[in-house]
Amino acid sequence: MTTAFVLSGGGSLGAVQVGMLRALTERHVTPDLLVGTSAGAINAAFLASHGTGPAALDRLAASWVSTRRRDVFPLQPWPRPLSGIPARTALCSPRGLARQVSDHLSFTNLRQAQIPVHVVATDLLSGAEVLLSDGDALSAVLASAAIPGVYPPVERDGRTLVDGGLANNAAISQAVSLGADRVFVLPTGYACALTEPPARPLGIALHALGLLIHQRLIHDVALYADQVDLTVLPPLCPLTISPADFSHARQLIERARSAAGKQLDSDPPTRAHPVQTLAFHEHTSQRLQRRRTRRPTPTVTARPHHTTQLKEQPCRPRLR
Repeated sequence: MTTAFVLSGGGSLGAVQVGMLRALTERHVTPDLLVGTSAGAINAAFLASHGTGPAALDRLAASWVSTRRRDVFPLQPWPRPLSGIPARTALCSPRGLARQVSDHLSFTNLRQAQIPVHVVATDLLSGAEVLLSDGDALSAVLASAAIPGVYPPVERDGRTLVDGGLANNAAISQAVSLGADRVFVLPTGYACALTEPPARPLGIALHALGLLIHQRLIHDVALYADQVDLTVLPPLCPLTISPADFSHARQLIERARSAAGKQLDSDPPTRAHPVQTLAFHEHTSQRLQRRRTRRPTPTVTARPHHTTQLKEQPCRPRLR
C-alpha cells in the first residue's frame, strides 16, 4: 500500500499541519510520497528533507513559532508616479520566504529528496495545473506559494507560475495519479468564525484564497472519497485567526494535534463523512454580529407640499 500525505495551503495556518503530522507520527503513520501546495509545499519540502520523526517535527514547529508576518510578507514600497522606477508586480518581496525555505532544504533538485515530494503550481497564462517533480527545489516551492498580487510570479521552464491553490489546492488527484491508494489530507482550513472581514489588502487576499482553497477541497474530497482509502484530518473549528497572523502558531499546532488524534483514534464507521466535516458553515457569534451591525433601511416620508397664496390687491395707478 502506498501512502500519500497531501498538504494544502493557507498562509500562517500552515502551522496546523505540524500538529496533524505529530498526531500521525505518534500513531506510526508515515508517508511514501508527499504532495504539497503553497504553504503545504513549504511543509512538504521540509519533511522531504528531514523526515517525519519527532525531532524533525519539533524543528518544523520551532520554525513556525518563530516566524512573524514581516519575515515572509515584507511589504514593498510602491513606486511614485513618474519616478522612472518600474511598477511592482506584487505587494511583498519573496526574499524572506526564499531564505526561510532554503534554510531547511537539504537538496537542490526535487528528485534528490529523502521522501519523494511533488509540488503543485498554476500556469498564470493558461490556468493549467503544473506538477513539479524534478528540477530546482527552491524555485518549485516559491512558485507553488506565489500568491497572485502578494508575491511575484516565478519564471520556470518557460512558464509563468503562481500559487497552486488556484488550480488544484488539495492535489488529491495528483496523489492518486502518482500511485497512492491511501491518502491523508492535511487541510489548513479557513478562519470560519471571523465576525468582521479582514481590513487590510494582505489579509483580504489570503482570506479570499483560503475560501477558494476550501471550496476546491470539498469538491475533490467528494470526487475521490469512494475511489481511494481517503482520510481528511479535521480543520480547526471555530477558528478566528487570520492566515496573515503568525503569532498563534503554538496554539494552532496543539489544537490540531488534539483534534487529529481524536479522529484517528475513532472507529472509521463512526466518523462523519469528510464532505460533512469540511462544509461551509456559520457560527452564532457571526449571526449576532450581523444583527448588531445591520442598519434599518431608511424610510422616506413625503412631506406635504406647501403653497404660498398671494392676497389679491387692487391695482394702484403709478404716479407720474
